[in-house]
Amino acid sequence: MLPQDLFNHCKNELTKKLKVVEGRKRDLNQTLFNNHKSSAGDKHETERAMVQLEQEKLGEQIKSIEIHQQILNSIQKVEKSQSVRLGSVVLTNKANYYISIPVESCILNSKTYYCISAQSPIGSSLLGKKVGDSIQFNNQMIRIEELI
Repeated sequence: MLPQDLFNHCKNELTKKLKVVEGRKRDLNQTLFNNHKSSAGDKHETERAMVQLEQEKLGEQIKSIEIHQQILNSIQKVEKSQSVRLGSVVLTNKANYYISIPVESCILNSKTYYCISAQSPIGSSLLGKKVGDSIQFNNQMIRIEELI
């Protein structure tokens, strides 16, 4: 089932991202712990501050991933709709989209599906549209051919 396959793809991509970010956070914690043992001084304090800044950035990335997980969980069992909404698979004359979260594209049955958020420029243009409707995007006319 196409929507479930795309959902699983997005979930797997998020899991991979989370593992990478958590691994980097563990490495930074270890660096911070090791630097704590080293000598004091300006260089030590500068390194410590840089590590703490990086930890804050990683914390923000983790929050973002968690928000995307919540969005994804909210569309796990979305029913087919007559108009484009969060969780829709949209087939157009130009490309295919899964309105969900922004992750890497996915190839299924020799077709590429772009996983995009509803807040992205094309995602927001597609929301609420129906089969046969068209939108103008990047100076191209895009026609919705099928909703799954």
